[in-house]
This record gives sequence, C-alpha cells and structure tokens, in this order.
Amino acid sequence: MPTKRKITEPEGVYFITFTCLHWQPLIQIVDGYDLVYQWFDYLKSKGHYIVGYVIMPNHIHVLIAFRNIGQPINTIVGNGKRFMAYGIVKRLKAMGEATLLQKLKWEVNVSDKKRNKLHEVWEDSFNWKECRINAFLRQKLNYIHANPCKGVWMLADAPVNYEHCSAGYYITGKQGRYEVLHYLELADIDLTR
Repeated sequence: MPTKRKITEPEGVYFITFTCLHWQPLIQIVDGYDLVYQWFDYLKSKGHYIVGYVIMPNHIHVLIAFRNIGQPINTIVGNGKRFMAYGIVKRLKAMGEATLLQKLKWEVNVSDKKRNKLHEVWEDSFNWKECRINAFLRQKLNYIHANPCKGVWMLADAPVNYEHCSAGYYITGKQGRYEVLHYLELADIDLTR
C-alpha cells in the first residue's frame, strides 16, 4: 500500500516498493526492465548502492543504501519514478497503445494536470521500510526473491531462475543481470558522506 510518509533521514538502507497504476503490467507491456536498470545506474552514479531487487511486470521491490547527498530520499525516488514513467509512456506511444495511454491520461488528478502532467503511470506514492538490522534486511531480501515464484505471476519455478532479480547472487554468489552490493558489505560503508 502506498504511503505519503516522508523519509526524514538523509541516508540509510530502505526497502522501497512502487507499483504501476491499478497494478497494470506496464513494465512487462513495454519491456521496460531496462528503464529500471538505468535508474539503478543513475543511483549508483550518485553514490547509492543497490542491495537487492526484483522487477515484476507491474511493480518493483528494491533495497537501496542511500548515501547522504543533500537531497531528500523521497525526491530521489520520485525523480526515478518520473524518469521511468516518461520511458514507459514513450514506448506505449511507439507501440500505438492509444487506449491504454488515454486511460493513463484520465487518471491524472486536477492539481497534477495544472502542472502539465499528462499521464499517471505509477500509484501515487511508494511504500518504504527502513532496514536498520541485518535480520530485517535478510527478511526483506527473502520476500523480494520469493516474489516471482508466488501469487498470480509464477514467473519462475525458483527465485534463482528469475532474470530480473538479485536472488541468483545471494544464492549462488554469481552476479546476475544487474550487479548488487551484498548487504554484509554495508557494515564497512559510511553512508553519511
């Protein structure tokens, strides 16, 4: 469930979840997995760390160690959602998905329309949990990695077999589609600078 609570700390490790509008599989429809990886690359370029992730057809779970860069974490995540939304809309246009684009246009609220927002791609906000201890981090990693193997999706028979997930690294020690930092390495990193 989305939250509008603000993350008040300037750094830390957070379990972040955001979802496509009405749980539509927009990431899958446009094959937008690379858009998420591009956002991860941007985060890394700013000094943040991707600790674990899964990209589902209609939502994203990611564990991010945010370094204090003088920008609120909510802004960093909001900018990422905006970047990915532009990419998704651009691809929907290229695919000729006029009906779906119209639905996304109808969902924009009045105040956002006044700010020239044209399409609503994501649910309004995002869910987050701060991860202060390793046991909680492991719990969230297990949740993330099990995601493709349950529910309506059943995208893989085992977490290690789902391409858009960090499970393979944590299970086999071999980096998968996107390189992550093992959560135990965070003990040696000062996120305050």
